[in-house]
Amino acid sequence: MKLLVTVKRVIDYNVQIRVKADGSGVEKDNVKMSMNPPDENAVEEALRIKEAGKADEIIILSVGNDKAQETIRTALAMGADRGIHIKTENDLEPLAISKIISKVAEEEKPSIILMGKQAIDDDSNQTGQMTSALLNWPQATFASKIEIEGQNAIVTREIDEGLERIKVSIPFVASCDLRLNEPRYASLPNIMKAKKKPIDTKDASSLGINIEPRIEQIKVEEPPVRQKGIMVSDVAELVQKLKHEAKVI
Repeated sequence: MKLLVTVKRVIDYNVQIRVKADGSGVEKDNVKMSMNPPDENAVEEALRIKEAGKADEIIILSVGNDKAQETIRTALAMGADRGIHIKTENDLEPLAISKIISKVAEEEKPSIILMGKQAIDDDSNQTGQMTSALLNWPQATFASKIEIEGQNAIVTREIDEGLERIKVSIPFVASCDLRLNEPRYASLPNIMKAKKKPIDTKDASSLGINIEPRIEQIKVEEPPVRQKGIMVSDVAELVQKLKHEAKVI
């Protein structure tokens, strides 16, 4: 069984986001980048499935500029087998990413596609669902537990009401929740081995699919500064301020 895991290079979650002076986007120059955190859980789950003897190969897929290969190498250092880099200098929308994943899946024929439930930069939470629809595969989103049973999988999902267990047939698409596992750190020997693992690079324009943006970004602005809170002496003063100043009652 072959596993395809998608990873995205994003601004590190510890970095304070800054908007460009001209409002054209978020500042990424000279900013620390890393693998999208939920994608780390997807890589870790693929490794665990393989270590359990239920998969033979783990392929890492990333879309982006040349530096996306650094993210692929990180996953290879964790233990994945090889990488695929779809090169583009443009920031693609979730639909375009889903089309690329679907195209790669048609060529590689994986049994399971794993990805993070959402990226921390655009926070869209759309790629997994769109990929499932394009491939006409079952989907198991927000997965916090995946159990492979023959040609099926039992997936526990994180939902608003609690936990939901569903059964999906293989092949399927799963988006991974942070509660799924604890991603491992890459050891120094594995980091050295990762440098020799193959990464197949293809230009996005060579795939024969339409990845043109459908949304025009007009301007990016910082959120308004939150006003400082005030102290009140008693409940009566609180009610008065809520009624006359905040006008919420």
